[in-house]
Amino acid sequence: MFEFKKCVSADGIIFDGLYEIQGKVFDDSRGYFFESYSEREFSAAGLKMKFVQDNQSSSVRGVLRGLHFQTRNPQGKLVRTVSGKIFDVAVDLRKGSATFGKYYGVILDDEKHLQLYIPEGFAHGFYVLSDTAVIYYKCTAFYDSEGEGGILWNDPALGIDWKRTEPDFCPVLSAKDMKHPAFDRNTDYFDINGVWINNNPDS
Repeated sequence: MFEFKKCVSADGIIFDGLYEIQGKVFDDSRGYFFESYSEREFSAAGLKMKFVQDNQSSSVRGVLRGLHFQTRNPQGKLVRTVSGKIFDVAVDLRKGSATFGKYYGVILDDEKHLQLYIPEGFAHGFYVLSDTAVIYYKCTAFYDSEGEGGILWNDPALGIDWKRTEPDFCPVLSAKDMKHPAFDRNTDYFDINGVWINNNPDS
């Protein structure tokens, strides 16, 4: 029922634990049906995480949310788009990872119903490409307002291509997302298992 595809960086390195997940969609004149999660099939593929919280958000065209992570209670996320289209991005912040400081981006929409599983130790964000988009994601840890962290969305060191061509590209951001610090290659964020190393003075 599911296809699990390992994600690969632009220079050909596999992101450990990061997966594109495609379920089988059954379409007919009435609409569609698909299974979005199966503990049995995910476990058989080596994805044995436990989800404890489901979140849903709605955003309009041009909104960019991110790049977010949690420090004290790192979250793994299974992300999909219920309606609309987004460009979804994950940045590896795990010290010692072969893809540390690299990002992966993919289109998630309500046509293909592709999902992205982002393990603990990544920053996550998305940009809305449709008039509106409803995003649904399952989390492996509860929301922790005291452990919120982030990376600046347009940090040139990351070089994220947000799939926009306008020379004056100016997404709609929250006040908090405007103030995230830049990525620092010399900072220890998470260990290889996605656990917060907690040696950052501002954490």
